[in-house]
Amino acid sequence: MKAYRAAILRFAPDHTAVYEEDGLLVVGPNSQNIQTVQAVGPYRSLVDQFPGVPVEHLPGRMLAPGFVDMHIHYPQTDIIGSPADGLLPWLENYTFPAEKRFAAPEYAAEIAAFFIAELLRNGVTTALAFATSHPASVTALFEEAQKQQLRLITGKVLQDQNSPDGVRDETEQSLIDTETLIQRWHGVDRLGYAITPRFVPTSSAAQLRGAGELAARYPDVWVQSHVAENLGEIAWVRELYPDARSYLSVYQDFGLLRPRAVYAHCIHFDEIDRALMRDTGTVAAVSPTSNLFLGSGFFDYASADRAGFGYGLASDVGGGTSFSPFHTMCAAYYVGREGQTKAGLSLTPQQLWWQHTAGAAQALGLGGVVGNLAVGCEADFLVLNPQATPLLARKTARAQNLDELLFSLIILGDDRLVERTVISQAK
Repeated sequence: MKAYRAAILRFAPDHTAVYEEDGLLVVGPNSQNIQTVQAVGPYRSLVDQFPGVPVEHLPGRMLAPGFVDMHIHYPQTDIIGSPADGLLPWLENYTFPAEKRFAAPEYAAEIAAFFIAELLRNGVTTALAFATSHPASVTALFEEAQKQQLRLITGKVLQDQNSPDGVRDETEQSLIDTETLIQRWHGVDRLGYAITPRFVPTSSAAQLRGAGELAARYPDVWVQSHVAENLGEIAWVRELYPDARSYLSVYQDFGLLRPRAVYAHCIHFDEIDRALMRDTGTVAAVSPTSNLFLGSGFFDYASADRAGFGYGLASDVGGGTSFSPFHTMCAAYYVGREGQTKAGLSLTPQQLWWQHTAGAAQALGLGGVVGNLAVGCEADFLVLNPQATPLLARKTARAQNLDELLFSLIILGDDRLVERTVISQAK
């Protein structure tokens, strides 16, 4: 058992932040021998309850939950920041050529190691990631996450049509490979599997049907894909499924909307789509830096909240422009403020932070497991330095309340804020 004394940020069940200026976080093994939060609260009221427990004092630092990234593409690590005219040209000119290389296990392993290190360097301790259509890409990422004891969910991409040689898979074999990978990796240590059709245009009806059957057979695995990101993409889906009510409804027809189903973007929805998300327990991975970079549109927070479906934040690297959750939260603020195509609103700093920690965990079905520093949560947390840069030091010193402090970190922060990332480990 070990304790840490510092300022502490965590979240209450009503999504509001709880902040201790002088707090104590006590971590130790649970009954499964996993490091979890044993106690958290004011230093003065807790310290005497844990005599003999070593305390690491971190003056001027803030302890915060590790960030949860709900949608990221590890094979696109090397194409972040690549110019394109929009989503579909970007896929053709950069994404698919890059992903072809992941057929080689050695290459996949090298990128996986860099990718996991970059997540941790930026304070991301849980991620839902795309691999490629090559089973070797999945194995490489799981092996590296297992080595680093990261909580990670990923899956082999399914794409048996409208895809170039080198990334296009074969329908029956792709489903066999998916089930084999589920049985090998799902639930091992801190790992989870996600059934992963890339998006409707690149999967045949047979492949989508097979994916839905697997989702029914393995209800505790995740499903991940993309929906309603781009108007050109939506038009393409309409050509392929002219009788479908909407893009989202195609996934519903194949049994791919359910709890633990996560769809990136969810921008161009109507009220029926939003109700379908809510009623099926499906959630959105909001990807603001990607949406701004590719000019896809703006997630409608007000309509999502009115409909009552779940969501959380995602980097969407490499369409997204940064691994940093601070950049993602900043971009989400911009997206919320946009009021020309939807109702504009100002997301509070606490709302933004919650979307990338406890809220994202809740959306993934991992509420109370990760994303918070509540008692019983796995002990994934960050040591943040609010004085990491001269400007941050100057601005945070002038904060009059918690919202001003958090907003300064969101707007001005990046990887330099993250002094240390602590991962829950089996002992």
